[in-house]
Amino acid sequence: MILRKRNLFQPVPDRAPEEFFEELLSGKDFRLERIVSMGHRSPDGFWYDQPQAEWVLLMRGSAVLQIQGQAEPLELKPGDAVLLPAHCKHRVAATDLEGPSFWLALHHTDGDVSS
Repeated sequence: MILRKRNLFQPVPDRAPEEFFEELLSGKDFRLERIVSMGHRSPDGFWYDQPQAEWVLLMRGSAVLQIQGQAEPLELKPGDAVLLPAHCKHRVAATDLEGPSFWLALHHTDGDVSS
């Protein structure tokens, strides 16, 4: 087995019209992604409604999440993490305009997860 080192902040993808998603690991009941946002946000009126739970960690940059039914948006700074239960409708309202925002997103099918 060859072990490789990896830097989650490199390489930075070129600025694109959509967020960059990269699968890092996956298994029977989970998928771990690296997401890079560069001023991206969800389209107006669009809400994620995923069949699995998602734990997200903002590693660098800034972001604002809106959760359907929650009056106040969640402003995220580096180190902030949020557990989104399955079918929790949410959207990315804003990400950092000055540089890339790096996220880790763990999608998992275990319905009885607590944070």
